[in-house]
Amino acid sequence: MSTRRSIRDFSPDPVPHELITNAIATANSAPSGANRQPWRFVVVSDPEVKRCIRKGAEDEERAFYASRASQEWLEALEPLGTDWRKPFLEMAPYVIVVFEVHRGPSGEKPYYLKESVGIAIGLLIASLHQSGLGTLTHTPSPMRFLNDILDRPPGEKPFVVLPVGWPATDATVPMLAKRGLDEVLFRV
Repeated sequence: MSTRRSIRDFSPDPVPHELITNAIATANSAPSGANRQPWRFVVVSDPEVKRCIRKGAEDEERAFYASRASQEWLEALEPLGTDWRKPFLEMAPYVIVVFEVHRGPSGEKPYYLKESVGIAIGLLIASLHQSGLGTLTHTPSPMRFLNDILDRPPGEKPFVVLPVGWPATDATVPMLAKRGLDEVLFRV
């Protein structure tokens, strides 16, 4: 897992749908509060739908970079070299949009909603990585435009957008160091 990196440059080569299905099956095995499984995974491969997602995301990102983000946040993003442009949303063979479910099919309330969905996404990313696929966690804010594009009910809220595919042969990633264990591991 230490070799996993966020990828913004994807190969156009097709990805077997079975790899995506297997990764979602892994994510669906995640623990969740009261076993409510408050997640939905929408897999997008249609180029026109991906184009609509990109347009909606870039509209939100343009506003974020122009006025919503603090200077401190923009400075933190600077080493990553990102801006409002999100071509990877069309470039990647798949885009998986994960929704958190605020009320289940029978109206049941989820417990530990964000924690449960976050664990499932972690398993999804790990599974995709183990298959050799690259991903990027993208979180335009707000994301409600995705409900309209993907025809999701109001009780579901977009949580993350994951473009997925083989990394492009010329893909580059920033050289970012992770904190050492001595900074994050404490024994009591």
